Amino acid sequence: MLSFNFKYFSLTILLLITEIIIATWAHDALIRPYGGDFLVVILVYCLIKSFMDSPVSPTIIGVLLFSYLVEISQYFHLVNLLGLENSKLPAL
Repeated sequence: MLSFNFKYFSLTILLLITEIIIATWAHDALIRPYGGDFLVVILVYCLIKSFMDSPVSPTIIGVLLFSYLVEISQYFHLVNLLGLENSKLPAL
């Protein structure tokens, strides 16, 4: 089940660099909030496929459910509910 896939790992690194560029340079109302969220879902999929030889469908469903969980936690301001609003890590 564990295996290294260089193609997916290369895509992961490329997407990570793109996300860092978006986080540091894009301060608009479209690319950073929507484009970054879209790309990070693909990044998570590529990261999982870099180290696991898992079937495509369960991996996609797992990543999708994880991204939904993140978006729902943002909608309900989970960081504030947990008292972490002054922490620098969740603010990224």
